[in-house]
Amino acid sequence: MRRDRALPRALPRTLGIVSATALTLTITAQPASAIPPNIPSASTATSRLAALPVAAESHGDTYDRDLFPHWITITGTCNTREQVLKRDGTNVVTNSACAATSGSWYSPYDGATWTAASDVDIDHMVALAEAWSSGAWSWTTARRQQFANDLGGPQLWAVTDNVNQSKSDRDPAEWQPPRTAERCRYARAWIQVKWYWGLSTDAAEKSALTSMLATC
Repeated sequence: MRRDRALPRALPRTLGIVSATALTLTITAQPASAIPPNIPSASTATSRLAALPVAAESHGDTYDRDLFPHWITITGTCNTREQVLKRDGTNVVTNSACAATSGSWYSPYDGATWTAASDVDIDHMVALAEAWSSGAWSWTTARRQQFANDLGGPQLWAVTDNVNQSKSDRDPAEWQPPRTAERCRYARAWIQVKWYWGLSTDAAEKSALTSMLATC
């Protein structure tokens, strides 16, 4: 099965090391701007999880990332990635090409803060390959484009690049945020994306989500 695997850097960065270009801090709270919109409460997420169809993943061998046009132009010179960096960062300054030249970004998954946009990936909460195998294989390309660039819900997150690469295309039965305090919100966001877009869960995924909701 071809899955959506991100390629790790040749020299992975170690959190907590100060370099000439980036500063990492571990903190216990995050700015409100770091969290995408429309994450449901635990009770609402529980109801929506119960409503999701349970089915084995399928069509994984036909997945191609290009079937989900992403990082499209949103406004002016800004694409989706740049919009998320502006939306979820603090004191973000951009140049005429909409590239972030300064600011800071808190990564909820691991509690790190970055001051260089190059250290930040935009994570698809429900990875494109996961969505494909959960029902998006039957969508039109236009609908897949909307999914891949969804700014209205908790689908796009600014997070530490190496953490995003570790997650890759895995679902909650296979990967959960290393910061355990984030797992309740992660489950609520994951469920919201699948519910809103009409995607299915598999049995192991649903069991993991149920356990994560129990920590809320």
